[in-house]
Amino acid sequence: MPPTDTERRLCEATARGDWDGQVAAIAGEDLYLAVPQQGQDPLPVYDDPTAGAKCIPVLTRGMLPPWQPQQFFDRVSVEELAQDWPNDKWRLAVNPGTPCAAYLAASPGHRAGWLRVRAQVGVRPGGLLVTHYGGPLHGPVAQGLACGAPIAVHHSVPWNELGTAFLDHAADAQTLRDQWSVTDPATWQQRLDQLMGGQFVPAETETALRARARDAGAPEDAAGEQPASAGSRDAAESPAVPELVTRYEERFRTDGLLPADGRVVSLVALDHAHAVSLVRWGLGARLCAPHQAEQAVQQVAARAREVYGSWEEFAAGYALGRMLAFDNGWFGPQYAEAVHLHRVLTQDPSSPWRGLPFA
Repeated sequence: MPPTDTERRLCEATARGDWDGQVAAIAGEDLYLAVPQQGQDPLPVYDDPTAGAKCIPVLTRGMLPPWQPQQFFDRVSVEELAQDWPNDKWRLAVNPGTPCAAYLAASPGHRAGWLRVRAQVGVRPGGLLVTHYGGPLHGPVAQGLACGAPIAVHHSVPWNELGTAFLDHAADAQTLRDQWSVTDPATWQQRLDQLMGGQFVPAETETALRARARDAGAPEDAAGEQPASAGSRDAAESPAVPELVTRYEERFRTDGLLPADGRVVSLVALDHAHAVSLVRWGLGARLCAPHQAEQAVQQVAARAREVYGSWEEFAAGYALGRMLAFDNGWFGPQYAEAVHLHRVLTQDPSSPWRGLPFA
């Protein structure tokens, strides 16, 4: 089985001898070129007996090899390859030596064809749900990775992958450095612990949401009322839920992010999703190893289950956390994206939030 839809399209085009279809299958995708080791040639040109020519090999996302500490890949596009191709007689070998292989002639005329198809296909958009059929699909690791699915969908990368890269080695390291001030394994672990503890969401709002959820679930007396003393004490000690939160919840109900009587119980889903991504970025930047990554994402799932009772609750918590952080009452593009991510992950039959149990 091809690991992702990209390889499936490439295999189908190759099977029917469709050159344009081969190019179209990869034209909008990230391709991966091996970073040379010290002392190696800048380009990994080799003689390929299948193509009968010298080739430059690239891999599609689903064909990246398992994580190795010193093996890195750079993302390239068909457009970049067409513009910077070094030798008209060489060929482009896509996934050479695999069932998803394709060998593309790279004369000036062929490269002009690559660019034409690229212009027709366009750049791969964000917001796509991608599943890697060779990755975890069931069990605790998959449940943990599913907590990071909104960010994976945002970037259109497989949600269930713990591997060579999230985007690529350089981009993953830069994301950690620029967005999280992480430059080494120690600071990576520190940020991971903070995210698992929900330390990046606004504390007063989180306290108010937890108190409201606790009050809503407080035991009732025989007359169907909560004990006055407990309610009065909680009301006096708990901060009020901010008006902006109630505005978002009202809009969430209208747009289907919450049921008609639903409320958000916590914001920490945002931190949990970022924790999963931090693990994946850490793998890509080589700040952690696969066994650490698997343990960490399982811990994320366990922390999420301490707070939420379902994927629906987790989804609403993530959406509200993201809105408070990035939209701040505007209901602009960030809100539209949050609605899109929610609908993809709660409605697509192939979504982990549909197929995996939360607990």
